[in-house]
Amino acid sequence: MTKVSVIIAAAGKGLRAGFEKNKLLVDFNGENTLSRTFGALVKSGLIDEYIVTASSEDEAEIRATFPSEVKIVAGGATRTESVKNALGAVTGDIVLIHDGARPFVTKEIIADCIEGAKQNGGAITALPSRDTVLKNENGKTEYLGKSGLYSVQTPQGFKTELIRRAYELAGDEAFNDDGEVFKRFIGEPALVNGGANNVKLTYKEDFEIFGALGEYRTGTGFDCHKLVTGRKLILGGVTIPHDKGLLGHSDADALCHAITDAILSAAALRDIGYYFPDTDSAYKGANSVELMKKAAALVADKGYKVCSVSACIMADKPKLLKFVPEMVKNIAVALDIPEENVGIGATTLEGLGFVGREEGICTRAAATIRRSREK
Repeated sequence: MTKVSVIIAAAGKGLRAGFEKNKLLVDFNGENTLSRTFGALVKSGLIDEYIVTASSEDEAEIRATFPSEVKIVAGGATRTESVKNALGAVTGDIVLIHDGARPFVTKEIIADCIEGAKQNGGAITALPSRDTVLKNENGKTEYLGKSGLYSVQTPQGFKTELIRRAYELAGDEAFNDDGEVFKRFIGEPALVNGGANNVKLTYKEDFEIFGALGEYRTGTGFDCHKLVTGRKLILGGVTIPHDKGLLGHSDADALCHAITDAILSAAALRDIGYYFPDTDSAYKGANSVELMKKAAALVADKGYKVCSVSACIMADKPKLLKFVPEMVKNIAVALDIPEENVGIGATTLEGLGFVGREEGICTRAAATIRRSREK
């Protein structure tokens, strides 16, 4: 049976990303990019041995990212040197070499690369160019078109003895990637199909764009309070002129309560009554906007961030339309999200039920949260 090893190149500094640390160790949807890349490789079920290159500055943190059976190898001054060092630790018949900054690699790409290496001795993953390519040297431009041009990706796969020989022959010369080393000293590598999503995260914008691929969750909430005389009517942190207000232990802000429950349920946490019980004097007359903020903090402790909320207030009176913009502003500020990510609507029940009889107000809400990239 063929044993397959993988070298994950992680010894670079990733300076173009503009982070204060190695981009591979920056939190990305709840875990660092290097961990996500490792997870994608493990998920394929096709790899038997893992070797990771690491700089001396990052070695401790990289080592902590992986299980103990993963081999950590000292990186060199260049990618070429780092891979050459790692090849000494490989025990597999086939070795894949993969960028630590490509966390979206698929099982299909990995399988094709392994098969290409078995059949041809070497294989590189590549994607036909979608854009016209322009070469610029010293202010002189040359259009290369796009026909026959490819964007090279990883993994790149090789028979281990062949790529070792190629690197030995390469000496101290630096190369763009492993396929170039193989081509120079061994022969033509096979081309295997890459993927449009198998991108290398290089710039900070890449992390922002592909952060949208992270885990999203949605929760719902509902709240209802009785209307009584002698109380202020508060919804969304806005005091609304009316002859009645909502009865409750806190300020009885039914809108914020429903949103709070929606946020908590999205993270599979307990409801508002569990965290802020009406038997606790600390919450008597409490500002429900602040309770909503505390719910968002509880969700953040689980690695999530609120990204949008939507709610509908059911009340026959008073009319609420002119107060909605201020409600939206209060909620957006409290949850640290854009106002365009807060949707508040209001409707009547046309005289039906206790809401129609003006005995109470109900609110239904939904909240969407996602794994935070910044923890």
